[in-house]
Amino acid sequence: MLKNTAFFNRNLKVFLLLVILAILGVLTAIFADYRRILSKPEKVMALIEEGASISVGKIRQTATRNGVTEWSLESVSAKYLNEKKQAVFQDLSVIFFMKDNKKVYLTANEGILKTDSNDIEVTGNVVVKNEDYNLKTEKLYYEHEKRIFSSKSRVEISGSTFDLAADSVYFDLNTNRTVFQGSVKGAFQQNVAL
Repeated sequence: MLKNTAFFNRNLKVFLLLVILAILGVLTAIFADYRRILSKPEKVMALIEEGASISVGKIRQTATRNGVTEWSLESVSAKYLNEKKQAVFQDLSVIFFMKDNKKVYLTANEGILKTDSNDIEVTGNVVVKNEDYNLKTEKLYYEHEKRIFSSKSRVEISGSTFDLAADSVYFDLNTNRTVFQGSVKGAFQQNVAL
């Protein structure tokens, strides 16, 4: 019985020694691979999109003025272009907060945020909606300082009592004033106050 215990202890020591050596081997391989990647900056830079200072996955950005949140942006991915002071977003959605506690929702395929001004330009399947209307266009610009949307692309806007289309639109979030220009066409239902 004593021989079995000594044999078991010896085998246990050998097994533990082999496990420790295997762990050290794996750690050495990981460290060597890490050092190899860091010694070749071009491999690290290949992971970042060309022209981008940094690229990130899911992101959220919020703009505030005098402690009041004006808009909040979410995106599937973004890359920051340091030279242009721009952030380029893919599959983004933005919520604009109005003074009357209402919200305006914007979605688009791509957006460019000018980081020095917080101005936003969105393109591709642009949709702006709130509880009263739904606007569709291919390109829209938001001027942050004045809180103005504008588009020189064809726009279609619809609500429960109207449908409009125009070559361009200008919408002031501060005054809720909208101006349509160029080939404005529309249909209104009864009891519409303009």
